Parts: sequence; structure tokens; C-alpha cells
Amino acid sequence: MQRTRQNNKHPSLIITSDWHLREDTPVCWTGDFDEEQWNSVLFVKRLQEQYSCPVVHAGDLYHHWKPSPYLLTRTIKYLPKRFYTIYGQHCLPQHNLDLAIKSGVNTLAEAGVLEVMGQVHYGQEPADISSICAGLPTQRILVWHHMTYITPPFPGATGGNATNILKKYSQFDLIITGDNHQSFSTTYQDRLLVNPGSLTRQTADQIDFQPRVALWYAETNTIEWVNIPVAKGVISREHIDKVEERDGRIEAFISRLDKEYEVGMSFEQNLEEFFAKNDVRDSVKQIIYKAIE
Repeated sequence: MQRTRQNNKHPSLIITSDWHLREDTPVCWTGDFDEEQWNSVLFVKRLQEQYSCPVVHAGDLYHHWKPSPYLLTRTIKYLPKRFYTIYGQHCLPQHNLDLAIKSGVNTLAEAGVLEVMGQVHYGQEPADISSICAGLPTQRILVWHHMTYITPPFPGATGGNATNILKKYSQFDLIITGDNHQSFSTTYQDRLLVNPGSLTRQTADQIDFQPRVALWYAETNTIEWVNIPVAKGVISREHIDKVEERDGRIEAFISRLDKEYEVGMSFEQNLEEFFAKNDVRDSVKQIIYKAIE
């Protein structure tokens, strides 16, 4: 479903997921990730203040289950009011829901900063849930941290096709899913599935990704996408290209050993032969010799 104007009506929910708040910088970033991360959180906070409606988050608030005091403090400062979430695997020690009491999300819940919904956390299957929780819209809503897609995001992806999920769980008017960091929505028989995607770009394959949140309108069961402002030119593939180049050199090296040197010679002898025919730095030789030892 594309961006839909709602004639100045106020949304019933702000839908988001997969914030993966973190203190380190993703390897693909060349800009100021920390600044953009908290600016994005602040953007959602201001949306919540503008519309005065709940924010529903479909899991993985943090990149690691044990956030630092810095991350917890910043979250308390910038998190929107009326914030409802569930546990994704990144927020659970050993991806185990039984250990949720040890998590940073649980700390914030105990402090009253956010509310953990009695919905479908990572690793669980949907039950007959009639609504999110007290104080939220009464439509039949499912919030689920589950890999959901229109087309598989990568080979061997587990999870479920979005349309098939809508068909299977027909008792819900709105299904909100997390885990897939791409954003999309789809409908089936006037019922809606929304996968909001990640709040920030954290991998090189998101170089063209536009983070966004969805405003949901209960009366029509429709959404309006709102783009989150992001910096341009701060995502790089250089680290991937270097790895691919290195792997190519290793493959070529192995191939040349296989084709150019005598099978009867030992690996060390073939290696010495290679060194003799090629300009290999002494520092590289030492690393190789150490690895052999």
C-alpha cells in the first residue's frame, strides 16, 4: 500500500520496528551514525507528540540484549511516550524468551519507560489475540517479530509470505511484523499487513534504503508512510569490495598452486617456489609461515 492521504484525520497508531539501537558504528558507515540514529528516534518522538497516539514497535529495540548505561540513558531521554514493544531476538539473551528478565528492554519496562506487549515475541507463534493491550485500539491486531516478506530477502530465508500470513491468520484486521529490515505493506480481503523495516541503515545492502514509519488509521485500516530524514552518501561497500578482492586473490593463488606446481612437492615447497617467482613482501611471508606453524 502506497502513501495515502487521510484528509487531515489523526492516525490511531505510529508503526515502527527494528531500531537496533547501538553504541558502535556499523562497518558500512562513513558518516556520523550516532547522530543520525538519535535524530531518527527524535523524529518519531516528535511525530508522537504531534499526533498524540501510541507508538507500536515490532521488536529488536536494541542491537544487543545488554545495552550500555549510555544507551539506556539516551533511550530514556529520546524514546517517544506511549511506546509499546515486543521482544526480538537481538533483545533476548541467547535468543531465549525465558531470559528476557535480564534484558535492557525489561529494565526500561520495569522503570515505566515503555510497555512490553503480551503479543507474539521472537520464536513464538500467534495465538487468538483480540487486541494489543489495554488503552490501544480495539481492532483485532497482531504484533509479531517474524521474518515476513513479499519476495524472500535472501536465499534460504525462513519465515512466511505476507499474503499467506494474512490468509492463515484471518482473525486479525491488522498484522504488524518485524525482523525484515525492508519496509512494505500488503492487503488481503481488506485486512492489512505492515512490515515497517529498520529505523536506520545498518548494512551495505541498505545503501538505497529509505527508513520510514507508518501512520495507521483505524477507521479505514489504511496507512500513510512517513519518510525519516537521512544523510546522503554515508553508506559504503568498500569493506565488502575489499573482502571480495581478497577472496579473489586467494582463489587465484590456490588455482595457480594447483596448476603450476608439482603435486609431488610439499605445500611448503610449492610455497617457496611461489615466493621465488613473485614479489611477496617479507611481512606477508612471516604471516604465512606463522599460520603454517
